Amino acid sequence: MFELKPLSSDGVEAALRKAVRYRLLNEPFEAGSICLDILEVDPENQDALTTLILARSDQFFSESGARVSDARELIPRLKGEYQREYYAGIICERRGEAYLRTLRTGVGPIAYDWLRRAMEHYEKAEELSPDVSDDAILRWNTCARMIMKHPELEPSEPHGHPVMLE
Repeated sequence: MFELKPLSSDGVEAALRKAVRYRLLNEPFEAGSICLDILEVDPENQDALTTLILARSDQFFSESGARVSDARELIPRLKGEYQREYYAGIICERRGEAYLRTLRTGVGPIAYDWLRRAMEHYEKAEELSPDVSDDAILRWNTCARMIMKHPELEPSEPHGHPVMLE
């Protein structure tokens, strides 16, 4: 079909700034596309990987959104175990929040299970935190507050066995 044009290695930093800007402008597909160009030139670029994970998870909130598997496939490429747990938590949290926003009947237990899964990832990340960062705690608290604010978010099973997730 089309042969994509390669990004110059000198253009990586500027392209990464553009990707972040496109995410802030709520244009996650465009941000993700830029990250893919960066990763073609620099496959280990951790900033491009994390921005791509975030851009793909931003799309969970749209009708034509990315699938969870699109974001999850990038997790093993992150270098540290802390980063892998933290960003796995982000993916689960955003998927749960996307379910919550649909306002469809019966999604409460599904959203709850995604948020609880996120909280488990954040707890692991907190234990692995290489510095004095409270990022995992802040995300865990956000999930807890979301669950407490919405009474329709409850476990699918009495013993917390998750429903089938994507």
